[in-house]
Amino acid sequence: MEHSVLWQSLSALTNLERKHLGYWLASPFFCRRPHPLRLFEYLQTCILEAKPPDQQAAQTAAGVANAQAMRLLMSELFSHIEHFMVYEEKFEHATDYHIHLAAAYRKRGLEKHFARALRAARKDWEHQPHRHSAYFEAQTAIEYEQYQFQSSGHRTEALNLQALIDATDTAFITRKLRQACFALSHQAVYKASYQLGLLDAVVQHLQNAPELLKRSAVALYYYCYLYLTEPEAERHFDQFKILLFEQSALPPDEQRNLHLLAINYCVKKINQAQTRYFREAFDLYRSALQAGLLLENGLLSPFAYNNIVAIALKVQESDWAETFIHAHSPFLEAKHREANVQLNLARVAYHRKQYGSAMVHLQSADYKDLINNLISKTLLLKIYYETAEFDALDAHLQSMQSFLRRQRVIGYHRDNYSNIIRLTRKLTQHNPRSRSEVSALQQQIETAAPLTEKDWLLDMLGITG
Repeated sequence: MEHSVLWQSLSALTNLERKHLGYWLASPFFCRRPHPLRLFEYLQTCILEAKPPDQQAAQTAAGVANAQAMRLLMSELFSHIEHFMVYEEKFEHATDYHIHLAAAYRKRGLEKHFARALRAARKDWEHQPHRHSAYFEAQTAIEYEQYQFQSSGHRTEALNLQALIDATDTAFITRKLRQACFALSHQAVYKASYQLGLLDAVVQHLQNAPELLKRSAVALYYYCYLYLTEPEAERHFDQFKILLFEQSALPPDEQRNLHLLAINYCVKKINQAQTRYFREAFDLYRSALQAGLLLENGLLSPFAYNNIVAIALKVQESDWAETFIHAHSPFLEAKHREANVQLNLARVAYHRKQYGSAMVHLQSADYKDLINNLISKTLLLKIYYETAEFDALDAHLQSMQSFLRRQRVIGYHRDNYSNIIRLTRKLTQHNPRSRSEVSALQQQIETAAPLTEKDWLLDMLGITG
């Protein structure tokens, strides 16, 4: 029974939702038989006591005679849960209530009631802070109800068709641009290919009707689309970032997605050796953190945590990075917390040339996570080189090479760390007084790809950018 869709659906509800479901089942308007409520109460007890349900005990509690009747009852209760979930989803947003009420009054020919409900609907949406696609879709629904009412009964007054057309266009344009941005970003990473339909017409329309760009939701997705499709036109990215930092018209989930799209763009530029985008990425991460946009279910992913520290150190913000490490460690999942904190404190200590402190922190780093293990090993490699511990470095390089062979490190990561090991060895073997050897090694470092430690290798070679 614990593997049934009934049990899984019921378990997925929150405590408050199950409480409301109990009210639903107790109401004769929704549930006319007592048996679904009895079965629900038994299953609710199992959930609260953290024990799996028992088929025979459930059958007894529900008061049904046999297994066949029990199966039918389970199906009936599951149907009630689905109807309850649809109801909850439909009325999750109170701002839609008066639109539905206006439609009900319109269908019944109650003019005064309709007008009052529609005024309330306009007021509901004007008072909420976001001006996103859902807002413009609500304006479309409001204007449509107004049009339906005005056009009924052969009325002769002017209709609100222009307002309806404008609201419809804005809602469509906003949602179309948003979907296009997501598709383009996904397409770049996963080599997918999407047909974007009417998007060219939308962009052309915006170029002919620039007044629409005064609406921040339209402008944000428009400039996001432009910098994703015209990577050399950096002015679009700059305009996008200004709008992103200044506006609060979008709900948190959309703001989060726009920050992540921009951060991914910065990473792409960084990989193209455009170092100004380290600062851009740092600003975006800081903005997202201040707005609480990077937390999912109250947690910050270790991947984001580590990336933020790495970016901060790239722009010489070691004090900020250290504060961030301690301030945001409570948002890491407990099992990842200490190891990631120690790894990043080691990075900060290394950045400050506090090599002894860095090595102490590395002793507690996360060597179970493959990428963190490789980051830790690379950090230790750099410390050995910079402190002239060349015997330890040689042994460490051999160990690191063996580690790469043993682990399932494939593609980009295998190539990157193999290049780091190979070129570090050459760094220890070249004659720094020989211009030809220095030049040859410089060329090898500059042309190697992928190579995340290119700047460090060139710096150790004595080549400054």
